[in-house]
Amino acid sequence: MNCQTYFSQLLARREYSTEELTKKGLAKGFGEQEIVETLETLQELNLQSDVRVAEDMILGYQGKYGKRKIKQKCQQKGISEELFEQTWEQLADQMEDQDLSELKAKVMRKYNLQQFSNLNPKTKRQVCNFLQYRGFNPLQLLSQWESEQN
Repeated sequence: MNCQTYFSQLLARREYSTEELTKKGLAKGFGEQEIVETLETLQELNLQSDVRVAEDMILGYQGKYGKRKIKQKCQQKGISEELFEQTWEQLADQMEDQDLSELKAKVMRKYNLQQFSNLNPKTKRQVCNFLQYRGFNPLQLLSQWESEQN
């Protein structure tokens, strides 16, 4: 099996970043030059694209995590910070309003909240931990949601 066939089989199942394919190719025993040439060919044929990988990750994680956490996950896959930021800006308009309203509804359901003003300290801490774990700025969101209600 040659490198191009191997990468094509991998890409038929899901999107892989250039770095992921390089690691898999080296682990399979292909030479660095062969891997680089194969990746260039696949990119010319539009079979491999780091932009698509970044878009898939951003859209896939959008309701679950915030920007920081998604950025971290993309960097683990080998997506550069510049490419992530560029892709994030392109998709931000589509995601912003929908994301925050869904997240707000989810928080209200999970913690049985009617409003965000006058939260008791324990509930506020739980909500902050929930939001922070997902990569959001909890105090900023809580104050934004509270001002929306008033």
